[in-house]
Amino acid sequence: MNKTNAEVDLAKRAKVIEWLKTEVVDQVSRLFKALWDGSSARMTDSLASLIVSCYILGRRLGVPYHRLDDAIMDKLKKHREDQHQLEDWYQDISTLENHIRKR
Repeated sequence: MNKTNAEVDLAKRAKVIEWLKTEVVDQVSRLFKALWDGSSARMTDSLASLIVSCYILGRRLGVPYHRLDDAIMDKLKKHREDQHQLEDWYQDISTLENHIRKR
């Protein structure tokens, strides 16, 4: 790859990362609007889009999907061990941890 192609590729990568960052913000905004409206379908769609955008952004930043999955599991384990309030009140942490393990 010559210098010009490398520069174009670098610019393209930077542009994609910036676009993905705006996608994350957009999906958070859509989620908040769906929460305000009480639309379960729109909440689900926004959450799914947000998760997809985060995974792809991570990949573009050099974080493989499996490493992100491992980091999520590590985070859940730490929250559970630290007796996170959501775990104490609702068992959300262990429920999610079990869900991910079963996939």
